[in-house]
Amino acid sequence: MSNPDTFSCLIVDDDAGFAAMLAKVVTAEGGQVTCCGDLFSARAETARRAFDLALLDERLPDGTGYEFFAHLNRLFPDPLVVMITGVPELTKAVELTRNGLFDYLTKPLNLADFTTCLHRVRQRLAHPDPVNFGIELVGESPTLREALNSLRQVARHVGTTVLLSGETGTGKDLAARLLHRLTYAGRPEPAPYVPLNCSAVPAEMFESELFGSEKGAYTGADKRREGLIEAAAGGTLFLDEIAETPLPQQSKLLRFLESREYRPLGSNTLRDFTGRIVAATNRSLADEVRQGRFREDLMFRLTVATVHLPALRDHISDLDLLVESLLTQLSQKYQRKKPFLKPGALEALRAYHFPGNVRELRNLLERALLRTPDDVAWLALDLAWLSQPARGGAGLALDASLPTLPPSRQLNPIDLQEYRLIQQTLLIEGGGIRRAATRLGITHQALLRRLEKWPELRQVLPPPS
Repeated sequence: MSNPDTFSCLIVDDDAGFAAMLAKVVTAEGGQVTCCGDLFSARAETARRAFDLALLDERLPDGTGYEFFAHLNRLFPDPLVVMITGVPELTKAVELTRNGLFDYLTKPLNLADFTTCLHRVRQRLAHPDPVNFGIELVGESPTLREALNSLRQVARHVGTTVLLSGETGTGKDLAARLLHRLTYAGRPEPAPYVPLNCSAVPAEMFESELFGSEKGAYTGADKRREGLIEAAAGGTLFLDEIAETPLPQQSKLLRFLESREYRPLGSNTLRDFTGRIVAATNRSLADEVRQGRFREDLMFRLTVATVHLPALRDHISDLDLLVESLLTQLSQKYQRKKPFLKPGALEALRAYHFPGNVRELRNLLERALLRTPDDVAWLALDLAWLSQPARGGAGLALDASLPTLPPSRQLNPIDLQEYRLIQQTLLIEGGGIRRAATRLGITHQALLRRLEKWPELRQVLPPPS
């Protein structure tokens, strides 16, 4: 909300006189009110626009305020909801509060309590709580809030394939898991969440891994094998690093995404998939299409609903919250007292470009924590190598002091940045491919594929012994 002195308010109550009284008080406090007498009209209103505050009656002609509260939680990021009931239940109040209810008031309504509640609403709107994707991705920046809002919007449509874009380490897996929780919130049985890293599956195994196979489908297939699509039925199938899908297999993946049908190897029967499909990429699919490595029709199918996860440098204002959250979690993991950052450490971290984003920050803090004795109050954070300041824009800052090896052909700007980053990481790691992959935040096989694409990079590797 840009102006904390005004706010939009949805009142859902079938008692027209009581709703009018609420509207009068809310308007006097600067609110712009919309009143609905049932859930049907309230859902229609929230489909058209978001509201800063919702005041809900418990019992409505076509349902309950509890149901609508769950609906708002799925629809909007951190909605401010106040339940007003004539039949208070302590256990229900506790449960709703744990699930994010802002306040729980009872009828007959005490106007002083209600006015105090509205003042608290205005304070919250003026100073919103940080967004929380999970331990490793918290913040209060507009870019992070926009991403969370987009996730909540697409969570309503299970049949829509969602593409998560963003650099390595920005939290795409965390966002996929959050989308899974939002999609299936309130279901009585837990829904399966099945991830597949497309860069880690050999091309010859991709089809059987995804679609499954029947006994005798190929040499060595001595029993039926369940594929990941079947395992994810009724839940979420997460296709990470979708740009690394082998080109010959992309047509089969396209048919599956278009029809939601698949056929296991060796089977003549088509099967339906019911569930959520989420894909993720740290590469530009449009550039991959131009380079002939990705099908254009598959790109169009994937980019219907896209949610972008910002690079850490694009929400560096959240660094304090991230460091605090990560240090708390890591200290709990290693069952030790949380150390403090030395003076100036945060400033040094803010000046670093973080090519590995939040994942790199976590690894940096974890290494420092393991080096810090239990009885030392200050984190042993090595800041010597954090010497390259952010260069602004979307590019990655590279160390100009390191030698460079020009590519053998003209590259587009994004590929050129990745090429140089891999080259310098290999130099820093003395040619160690696995160590370089870890530092870059990609799999060993993904780095090997890039070395095949750019064979001149192998000149950085040490000669075979």
